[in-house]
Amino acid sequence: MASEDDSTTTTVEFWFDPSCPWAWMTSRWVDEVARYRDLDITWNIMSLAVLNEDKDVSDDYKAFFPRALRYTRLVAAVKELHGQDKVKPLYDALGTRIHPGASTDPDQVIAEALQEVDLPADLIAYSLSDEYDEQMRASHFDGITRAGQDVGTPVIAVDGVAFFGPVISPAPKGVQAVSLWDGVVAVASYPGFFEIKRSRTVGPIFD
Repeated sequence: MASEDDSTTTTVEFWFDPSCPWAWMTSRWVDEVARYRDLDITWNIMSLAVLNEDKDVSDDYKAFFPRALRYTRLVAAVKELHGQDKVKPLYDALGTRIHPGASTDPDQVIAEALQEVDLPADLIAYSLSDEYDEQMRASHFDGITRAGQDVGTPVIAVDGVAFFGPVISPAPKGVQAVSLWDGVVAVASYPGFFEIKRSRTVGPIFD
């Protein structure tokens, strides 16, 4: 078993797009670390559709954005209407269906997720509405501005130090999860550290 080093609370902010499998993997890792460390986590929405709206991407990738945007709009609306406390449970419910569940039907995913977290079914309408786009975009650009323009989802800020990633698969458990956390936080805390990368050899492993 991993053990907690100390009782100091660490402030963490996490920006995610519910559709991003890599953000999902990273969020499972952060959840695991939170079992052993005292983390005060705020979960924030960002958007792959917004991130790529001015970029030259493939037609297949563009076709994915309307579905992804529905989920981000829903989360933004739920935060505004029902509070921050509902954001993470909703993310968990959506992500479980989108990623390990492999569902590509947003109507089914949203309806089931809302029911799971005891939110009104009629909130699904906000997934098709731009009513809370201003708030969604503000949250997105807050994360991007902190980490820099050449990043994606997820973005994490630890005690105010923001970075993209890490991109991991599968999400480590126990001692490995805490060890990775300590290493990532350590390198990110150095002002002159900018990038470390290697080619991915596996896709997202949902276990």
